[in-house]
Amino acid sequence: MNALHFRRTAVAVAAAAVLPFTLAACSESGKDSAAGSTASTDSSASQPATPDASMATDKPFGPACAGVPADGAGSFDGMAKDPVATAASNNPALSTLVTAVKQAGLVDTLNNAKDITVFAPTNDAFAKIPKADLDKVLADKATLTKILTYHVVGEKLTPKQLENGSFDTLEKTKVTTAGSGEAYKVNGTSSVVCGNVKTANANVYIVDTVLMPK
Repeated sequence: MNALHFRRTAVAVAAAAVLPFTLAACSESGKDSAAGSTASTDSSASQPATPDASMATDKPFGPACAGVPADGAGSFDGMAKDPVATAASNNPALSTLVTAVKQAGLVDTLNNAKDITVFAPTNDAFAKIPKADLDKVLADKATLTKILTYHVVGEKLTPKQLENGSFDTLEKTKVTTAGSGEAYKVNGTSSVVCGNVKTANANVYIVDTVLMPK
């Protein structure tokens, strides 16, 4: 009887000794689980809710982009399928530029070039030039070629590169750019009115003033 009583007492003492450690372990496990849950929640909360900046700047931007057709060959999707001279010919706002390119015999040169940037003056940009002067330039192939090739850079430029840039043109002199966000100027005077337009072989920045080589 005394032996049985002793064994029961020993079991009770052992259980009492083990129980606090078991409870502590459960408590720590619960804390770890809760901490893991919190960390997971914090991690989820830290994720950006909007697309990153690189995705945003990869799209065309600028006030004149609103005038680009929503579909068809002259739309952004349509122009992306054609080389640059062909793409420009499908945009009504660039008809004077297209006429000038044809006059200079540069259609094939631009369409066959690889990875270029074109600063494309709008019809309104050409309209800033007195008609007599414009007609004279259009009739002078050498001068016209010089002006048009000054609008072409031999690499695809991203908006980021335009923030403070200086680039060699096909005309062999430099063009400069400055700005940020969706506001950029070329040579300090010509504003980009619809930028980052993609064609099959070029990035196009439509500008509101014709650039003149120095």
